Amino acid sequence: MEAAAEQVGTSLDEATTCEELAGFLFRTLCDAVGVDLWTDGGGWSRVVVAGAAGLLPAAGDVAPSVRAVDGGHPLSEWAVLAGGVRVHAVSVPLLARDRFYGAVVAVRAGRGFSDHEAATIHFAARLAAVHLGHARQLAASEDTMLHLQRALVAEPVRPHPNLETASRYLPAGHRALVGGDWFETVRLHFGRTLLVVGDVMGHGLDAAVDMNAYRSTLRDVASTDLAPHRVLRQLDALVAEDPARRPATCLLVRIDPARGVAMFASAGHLPPAVFGADGSAALIDVPVGPPLGTGVGGYEAVTRGITPQETLLMFTDGLVERRGEDIDVSLARLAGLRLPVGGGGGGAGGRRGGGPRRPPRGGRRGGARRPATPPSAPALTGLRAACAAPLARHPLAQRRLRSGRGMSSPMGGRRHPRSGIPRPFGCGCLEVWKTR
Repeated sequence: MEAAAEQVGTSLDEATTCEELAGFLFRTLCDAVGVDLWTDGGGWSRVVVAGAAGLLPAAGDVAPSVRAVDGGHPLSEWAVLAGGVRVHAVSVPLLARDRFYGAVVAVRAGRGFSDHEAATIHFAARLAAVHLGHARQLAASEDTMLHLQRALVAEPVRPHPNLETASRYLPAGHRALVGGDWFETVRLHFGRTLLVVGDVMGHGLDAAVDMNAYRSTLRDVASTDLAPHRVLRQLDALVAEDPARRPATCLLVRIDPARGVAMFASAGHLPPAVFGADGSAALIDVPVGPPLGTGVGGYEAVTRGITPQETLLMFTDGLVERRGEDIDVSLARLAGLRLPVGGGGGGAGGRRGGGPRRPPRGGRRGGARRPATPPSAPALTGLRAACAAPLARHPLAQRRLRSGRGMSSPMGGRRHPRSGIPRPFGCGCLEVWKTR
């Protein structure tokens, strides 16, 4: 029984628990084991078979007699002929905390099961049932988290029409659907747009709740039309008043397409990258202030020109980091990427046709340009794959790439080199912005 406690229920996964139960009984006592689960539709489903499957009865197709009852958990035993061989079978329901999950059937040819062997099967089944209950509770929580993610990490507010955008939320996996990463746009006066990427420390519901609070507060502060570094200063002061709030990094970029300039300010966040018309990338040197929530302040802004031929990339650390790799190496790998010319380089000057065309609202007047084309889906997929490889071979990553929902990244932990905060690997946000 000690071996059963060590080998059954090593994870909070329903399928793994069933496999461990069948494997333990097959290795120690039986010629064949079947684990049958009761489905929501009111039928039986045999999810795991170990050993000689031909010796097992069909799922739910038994007429046993009760051999013993322990705490409301009956153990049934019967004998049948299978292929001319007398087979002894034992069935125990998977029952825990008054919830029925299914049954396990163990069979052995020749001789029956002793009292000690029957007790071991009984104990292993009850143990597995408890872990099945935990696994289903976790699955229900994950479903709630998934709906919360969809509600919180929604598409950002549409920017002014003089910007073209593309964004992705890249969860770390099916157990890290919700985290502290977010992206946002805030429409300002005179055709300007404030672009936001942030990352609250940690994962799970607590980080998601703090992320939503940061997002809401930032919208209110940004609506005053302050410069990005002053927005960070006020946001930091407001958040520091709540000692329960987790620290967060944040990158703000105020784009003014009419003037062709962008103003950057960072609170402990990784620098953005700009892809030129030839597809080459360059990291923007942005002064890095302390993370939000520290109350220290001291944020600075830097201004840079930006043209319709350039594509701005903002992201969180989960996109580029690799376990055990220095962050400077990760950023250098990003800077070495090239987008396909025409996929991320943007549109050329000139008109669509022979007649005059009204320039976009808030855009540059005089010398109207064709609206730039944002990076294509293959270009974004290639960018994600290059940043997060070798994850592209992971089944979850392949599934997300095919569906266009993004790519996963590994879980782990390290200390953020810029802010000194212990940071987990995991979720990432990817935003691509382009002026028209």
